Amino acid sequence: MQHEILAPLPLLQPNGTLTEPGWARHPYWHYQRNQVQASNWRIKEWDYYAVVSPQQFAFCLTASNLGYAGLYALCFVDLASGRSWQIDALQALPLGRQNFPETAESGEIRFRSDKLSLSIQRLAGEHRLRFSSPKMPGPHGQGIDGELYFRLPPRQESLNIATSWPRQRKAFYYNSKFNCLAVSGEFRYAGKHYQLSPVRDLGVLDWGRGVWTYRNTWYWASASGFVDGEPFGLNFGYGFSDRSPASENLLLYRGRAHKLDQVEFHFDRKHWTKPWQISSNDGRVALEFVPRVDRNSKLNLLLIASEQHQVFGHFSGRVSLDNGQVLQLSHLPGFAEEVRNRW
Repeated sequence: MQHEILAPLPLLQPNGTLTEPGWARHPYWHYQRNQVQASNWRIKEWDYYAVVSPQQFAFCLTASNLGYAGLYALCFVDLASGRSWQIDALQALPLGRQNFPETAESGEIRFRSDKLSLSIQRLAGEHRLRFSSPKMPGPHGQGIDGELYFRLPPRQESLNIATSWPRQRKAFYYNSKFNCLAVSGEFRYAGKHYQLSPVRDLGVLDWGRGVWTYRNTWYWASASGFVDGEPFGLNFGYGFSDRSPASENLLLYRGRAHKLDQVEFHFDRKHWTKPWQISSNDGRVALEFVPRVDRNSKLNLLLIASEQHQVFGHFSGRVSLDNGQVLQLSHLPGFAEEVRNRW
């Protein structure tokens, strides 16, 4: 079932459950934090930006309020050498005090610590990211400082989904994935200058708000680039919440969303950088993902635990649009991940 939402609506009913689960081509659900029927430490809010450049590097910025902790991070991935570097800062018990925006289309986030500083400002389809960290490690030195712009083309569609959990309907997952954001700007990292161009570099924004269950696992893949000279993006996701109202799988071509049913990743959990196969139950996806870098982390604090593998590389193969048109992908830059959490 793929239940499409066609008009704006409140995210939650007065009883705290979703008004109408499903998916949409635009972020139609209206999220209001004060309407969430859960304690502050259970509410999750995150904004994640990533660009995987054909220049063989990726840059990622994370701003998140996880209730019991805030996590802010900068990451650089070198696909040529197969290495990655990251710096992050934790904020103890933010409990919503950062006032994360209730929409992905406007608002501001600011954070500063002795390890890093960042700001996100959104206005009229343009997202300005400023970031700095003199302590961020690198291949031949340290320090990062820059300013990037992620631009959403007018009327471009996106993947938006609102789902819950069968045994806990007041727990919910509201998420928007904006692919094919034109990226411009520059940054200096470890003594080297990096320039991004909107005619070459396309990025993604993963914007989410929700209340999760204690144990969860998800699979996610994202890519944005050009196919035959036209902007193309993919978003695949599963394993997280009740997906009977709608899947999180979608192709984006020339600004239009092409909805998919079920997608599955086939990979070796003992060897993360071996090629992955990605298929769909309707035969519209047949891709090989060739990893270059496994950006992984593992945390175990008894009650709180997390194991993450975000693997960067390239997608090749074929996909079919809603009208039956077949697109051939060749070395499309992106990433895929498995995340297991207990928190």
